Amino acid sequence: MSQPHPQRRAALRAIAALAATAACPAFAQSGAYPSRPIELIVPFAPGGGTDVLARAFAEAARKHLPQSIVILNKSGASGAVGWSDLVSAAPDGYRLAVITVELTMIPHLGLAKFTADDMIPIARLNADPATIAVRADSPYQTIEQLLAAARKQPGEVRVGNAGPGSLGHLSAAALEDKTGVKLSHVPFRGANPAVLDLLGGHIEAVAVTPVEVATYVAAGKIRPLAVMSEERIKAGWESVPTLKERNVDLVINGWRGIAAPKGTPPEVIAVLRTAIGKTMQDPALRQTMAKQNMGEGYLDEPAFKRVIARDNATFKQLITRLGIKT
Repeated sequence: MSQPHPQRRAALRAIAALAATAACPAFAQSGAYPSRPIELIVPFAPGGGTDVLARAFAEAARKHLPQSIVILNKSGASGAVGWSDLVSAAPDGYRLAVITVELTMIPHLGLAKFTADDMIPIARLNADPATIAVRADSPYQTIEQLLAAARKQPGEVRVGNAGPGSLGHLSAAALEDKTGVKLSHVPFRGANPAVLDLLGGHIEAVAVTPVEVATYVAAGKIRPLAVMSEERIKAGWESVPTLKERNVDLVINGWRGIAAPKGTPPEVIAVLRTAIGKTMQDPALRQTMAKQNMGEGYLDEPAFKRVIARDNATFKQLITRLGIKT
C-alpha cells in the first residue's frame, strides 16, 4: 500500500489536532498542556482506599482532560516512598501524586526529609474519619470490650495499620493515650494488607478509614466498632457509634488530595484545578465514593492549604507529646 504524500500527512495531523481542540475548547486556549498522559502516584498498595479513590477519579477525569491519567502504585514508609518520587519529579504537570493526611505526620516522625511545603497541594478530594474495626466473628462486640481486653492484657491486642506514622497508627496511639490502654501496633505497607491479615485472623483489629473496610463490612465479614468523627456517618454505618458517644473524647479525620511538584507553572496548576473541580462533580464518581463510604470533602487549593497547615500543627504536637517513635 502506498504511503500518503508528506504534505497530505501534515494536513491530516492538523485536522486531527483541530478536532481534538474542538472537543476540548478550554484546552485549546490553555496551551499544549496536557499533550500526553499524566502519571498519578498512589503512595500505597493497590486495593486500599487511596488506590480505590485514585482509580475512580482517573476514570471520571477522562471527560474533563484531553489526556488519560495513569496510576502508579509506589508504596512504602507510610507514603514517603511515593512522595519522594513526586518531590524529585520534573515540575511540568505530567507526574502528580495523591497526598493524604500522613503527609502532615511522617516528617515529625523522621520518616521523610520533605514536607508539604515541598509540593503544591492542588485540591482535596475527600475527608473521612479513622475507625477501629474487627472481624465479624470477633469476641469484641463493642469498642468498650476491645479496650477492656487491652487493659487486662497490655500489648496483647494487635491493631494493624497502613504503616508507621500512618493515620491508623497515630489514631490508635491517640486512643491509647485517651483511655490508658496498651495496644500492639502492627504496621503494613498499606491499609489493604492490614485488612487482609485481619480477615486471616492474624491480628485482632485494624485502625483505618471506612473506605478501606467498606466492602467487607457490607459483606458481613468485618464489624466496625467506632468512628473517630464528630457525628455518625452514613452509607450503612449509621449504627456505628462515635468514640465521643462512648465517652472517649477523640476526633481524628483523614483526607486525600492531589499535589504537583513545587515549581509547576501556575497555568498548569490552573488547568488541573479546573479539571479536578469538574471531575469531583461527576455523578459516577460521586456514586462510587458513596458506595465505598468515602466522605465528601472537596476543597480547592487555598482552603486545602489551610487544612494541611492546621493538621501539620496538630499532629506535630501529638507526636511530640506522646513521644511516638517509628
